Amino acid sequence: MTPPPDDEAASRARMRRVLAMYGPAVFAGALATRATDPVVADIAADFGTTAAQVALLGTAYTLPFALVQPILGPVADAIGKRRVVTVCVGLLCVMLALSALAASLGWLMAFRALSGAAAGGMMPLTLAIMADAVPLKERQVALSRMLVFGISGQIAGGAIAGPVAAVAGWRGMLVLCAAAAVAGLLALLTAGRGAAPEAVTRYDPVLAARRYRGILRNPSAVPLYASVAIEGALVFGSFPFIAPLMIARGIGGTTEAGLAIGAFGIGGLAYAAMARPLLGRFGQAGVVRIGGGVGFLALAGLALAPALAVAVGAGFLLGTAFYMIHNAIQTRATELSPQFRGSAVSLHAFSFFAGQSLGPVAFGLGAATIGLGASLGVAAVLLAVLAWSLARRPAQG
Repeated sequence: MTPPPDDEAASRARMRRVLAMYGPAVFAGALATRATDPVVADIAADFGTTAAQVALLGTAYTLPFALVQPILGPVADAIGKRRVVTVCVGLLCVMLALSALAASLGWLMAFRALSGAAAGGMMPLTLAIMADAVPLKERQVALSRMLVFGISGQIAGGAIAGPVAAVAGWRGMLVLCAAAAVAGLLALLTAGRGAAPEAVTRYDPVLAARRYRGILRNPSAVPLYASVAIEGALVFGSFPFIAPLMIARGIGGTTEAGLAIGAFGIGGLAYAAMARPLLGRFGQAGVVRIGGGVGFLALAGLALAPALAVAVGAGFLLGTAFYMIHNAIQTRATELSPQFRGSAVSLHAFSFFAGQSLGPVAFGLGAATIGLGASLGVAAVLLAVLAWSLARRPAQG
């Protein structure tokens, strides 16, 4: 439930406590997300298979992450969010360690899928925990601080996998991810000492379905979940096509595409650093509108990029714009059902990752029909329209 009105110092103290407890675990889950992407060729050579087959390890992680959301949300509402997060972090430690020991691609794929399912119980529920701890007026800033751990983990996963693999192989990278998960578990257990015990009720799937129906009856719910799905498709659907676009333009290849995608993460960190003053100056709706404008410029910049510097700059702006918009959607999702916040935020995460999975399909169809540049131009317009529509709808509160 939303805490009663409180002074700003107490609110920030609670925010710092949640960050200390859950931030390292969120970082570990995000670190593992992209850990295998840069070492696809190494894994393929080790197991004597193709890079195309090994590339499915990314999907093997993110798809279970999405599919587990409708289950974990109600479970967390019944037995306690902190308990579920703790169990999921522990499972992530084990599954990442087993991934490092996998004797075949099949076993690696299975352990990777179980790792993704475990990670799915961390970030969404952690956002719900933060929402429980911080009043609405401070919540968007608080959620942006938690996003720093997730963004940093994803950037680090892509950036260090290659160098670590050069020294210790791809298995060494997965061992490092497992060690980060152990550190996250220890931080959660240590910082959680003395915390009030969570109430436990019986998990009832019929009751869980009723909760979901109740959440979806909120007139803001379906538009909000549709918005986050469309946002995920428009932004992340473009990522697999950045390298082909650069190659076609003669401005780079896979390495340069990695720079543009890395710049996206740095843009997210830039937003997190600016969130409080931006929200204080422009308010939530104003920040979303600015995000829509910046996102339009970013996707249009990618569509027209004549040089590597333009593509990298567009990646940075796209990351900043995405988190300007996404942070507002996250904040509103936490208020759809304060009593069953775990379920509401889990539906949000499911919608977001479902949109991400459909985005590349849509961009692929667009590239085959009107061309990749034109598809990015259409996405630029749609993102701006989405942001404007979201800004016009009143926030929960």
